[in-house]
Amino acid sequence: MAEVRNKQVVLRDYVVGFPKESDMNTVEGRITLKVPEGSNDVLLKNLYLSCDPYMRILMSKIDHEGIGSYTPGSPLTGLGVSKVKESGHPDYKKGDLVWGMTKWEEFSLVPATQIHFKIEHTDVPLSYYTGILGMPGMTAYAGFFEVGSPKKGENVFISAASGAVGQLVGQFAKLTGSYVVDLLKNKLGFDGAFNYKEESDLDATLKRYFPEGIDIYFENVGGKTLDAVLLNMRFHGRIPVCGMISQYNLTQPEGVTNLANLIFKQIRMEGFTVVKLYHLYSKFLEFVLPHIREGKVVYVEDIVEGLENGPAALVGLYTGRNVGKQVVVVARD
Repeated sequence: MAEVRNKQVVLRDYVVGFPKESDMNTVEGRITLKVPEGSNDVLLKNLYLSCDPYMRILMSKIDHEGIGSYTPGSPLTGLGVSKVKESGHPDYKKGDLVWGMTKWEEFSLVPATQIHFKIEHTDVPLSYYTGILGMPGMTAYAGFFEVGSPKKGENVFISAASGAVGQLVGQFAKLTGSYVVDLLKNKLGFDGAFNYKEESDLDATLKRYFPEGIDIYFENVGGKTLDAVLLNMRFHGRIPVCGMISQYNLTQPEGVTNLANLIFKQIRMEGFTVVKLYHLYSKFLEFVLPHIREGKVVYVEDIVEGLENGPAALVGLYTGRNVGKQVVVVARD
């Protein structure tokens, strides 16, 4: 079978500090649209690619505790929604829709183990499987319910609430009867919101919104935000930690000075990675799909068309340029 062109986004070199569009190149590769004889790999046509904060970590030369790093000159890898073109694995057949790890290119040949789940529900937008029905949705669900252990009427504070995960945590919290405030002016039915860029004293601001303190802080930012929150946590509060986007581009991470509050207030602060919780995926779908169909949970997406616009979309995550889940459309079918 003849080779076809395969547009790709590749990393030019390892990144120090804030990533720039120029750290990535859009190039034209070539691929044969066939699975090698005897291989269990799956050939994918990529439809939607997910821009996620953790991708910045992979742009560094340092291997962060086994997470790994990208290889300069090779395509970026990340989560995406794809259609199976050809399969050497019995679990997948031509035409199946799947989501999992793929490459930033038009077509990808990947090991079947990189596919997380087959897409069974297509009455919702396919792009949702990069967000609310994919890794971010599972992160919000597992982090809030499994790690946060919410109780009705508790006070919940969410950082990075305009992003893929935070906007869902807030809505899930409202469904449990919580009082919810987010860090950005992104209401979505929340009880309050403020823009941290306009607040000179975050500690005072939190005391204004949470005079009785915070029961659950869903941590996505780290640094000065975490430091101020620790002063305002209630006894037996919980802090699920899934990200610290304010630290990813710093050569010297910021210190946190108020950690003694973990002791004095008997706070549980727990980091988690969603891949360890994917066994809850079917339970998660049972919970969230009816809410989506009934309009009780809404999802904001920031969609850009074309793989060549992927670098700008990804870099925009780190300056807060996106509103909602950042998605790159490679093809719609």
